Amino acid sequence: MRHGKKFNHLGRKTAHRKAMLANMACSLIEHKRINTTLAKAKALKQFVEPLVTKSKEDTTHNRRIVFSRLRDKEAVTELFREVAVKVGDRPGGYTRIIKLGNRLGDNADMAMIELVDYNELYNAGKPAKKKSTRRGRSKKAAATADAPAAAEASTNEKTEDTQE
Repeated sequence: MRHGKKFNHLGRKTAHRKAMLANMACSLIEHKRINTTLAKAKALKQFVEPLVTKSKEDTTHNRRIVFSRLRDKEAVTELFREVAVKVGDRPGGYTRIIKLGNRLGDNADMAMIELVDYNELYNAGKPAKKKSTRRGRSKKAAATADAPAAAEASTNEKTEDTQE
């Protein structure tokens, strides 16, 4: 029974799975996109996203936590220097999984996992968004509030015309 098991074991023992995910995460950080099976891509997404979140705050403690998971000094350096700067304002969702079809040999579902901010094709058409916070009423509430005022103003103009 697998009650309460939240992650995919990928048919591997714990040490093999951790080593494989660490190696895949290092490759993803280095190359910005990798091709793998869909199950491994989903497992890698859960593995990598918390590490990218940790990298947004560059402290010695966070570097040690990330290094304990990745076990590659160059990958940790690149994650904290380049990737963290690029995803600094993003609140989450640092990776994207794109399904590629089935592999010829064993018909496995293949996917490409990539870092979202490094894909120029998707980001080229979209303008850079400004971070904005909404203050006060919504536009709909403001429009309904202005409608009675506009109606009152038009009645005032009519009364002025009749008084003259």
